[in-house]
Amino acid sequence: MISPRLTWLHLSVHALLIGCLLAVFAMLGGCASSTPRMADVRAFAADAPKLNAYHELTERYRSAYERQQPYLAPAADLRERALDASRKQASDDFRRIDDVVQAYLQALGALAGDRRYDLRDPLKVVGTGIKAWPDTGLEDRHVNAFTGLTRLLSRAVTAPMQERAVNDLMRDASAPVQQLLDAMRKLLRLYDRSNDNEQRIVLGMLEMEIPYLDANRDRLLIALAKSHLQEKTAEYRLIGLRHTLARKNLDLIEQRHRALVESLPQP
Repeated sequence: MISPRLTWLHLSVHALLIGCLLAVFAMLGGCASSTPRMADVRAFAADAPKLNAYHELTERYRSAYERQQPYLAPAADLRERALDASRKQASDDFRRIDDVVQAYLQALGALAGDRRYDLRDPLKVVGTGIKAWPDTGLEDRHVNAFTGLTRLLSRAVTAPMQERAVNDLMRDASAPVQQLLDAMRKLLRLYDRSNDNEQRIVLGMLEMEIPYLDANRDRLLIALAKSHLQEKTAEYRLIGLRHTLARKNLDLIEQRHRALVESLPQP
């Protein structure tokens, strides 16, 4: 039979060990989170959702043909249908650029001690590649930057959660991140032009056809067409504002990243 004194002693030692382990874990988790600079890095990483506007506009660019198709003349429909496949394929690469930049921000946040992020998440974009689409503005230098950043993310996953690891990642990723932000800016201009073209097709068709409807015979059709014209006009106005917001958010990410890189201590 175990004496009460031994049982008490065993429980005390057990509690002491647990307390020591928790203290060690707290120290390890706090290595990268105890300085003002790491607080700035965590705040920067928290800006990742601001890139979602770029992602949404990429998806809209991808589905342009489906929205335009009911308004296209036969010849234009053949042309746009031929472009649709390549647009969808290119959009997959455009989306991956956003994925890898957001993964980079999340990796910084995790290394800086933000427990909302898991270092395994950036691995989801590693192993996927992109190619250049010169007609869209996505060039070989952007592809090389994408490849370089995915390699850095692979290395970051095994790095210790400490300030040095954050600084090393930010220093090494400075150039490829700037290149990828440049690619995203160019692609936003592509999306803007595509949206302007779609607006001309859709609103142009409605504005051209409505006057030819008979005011007495087609009263219901005229009412529906005018209502649809108003809805589409409002839609394109909102998309234009969305483009403006996406560009501003991208500029903000770039400015904050550059400021953090410029404040890095000398290696």
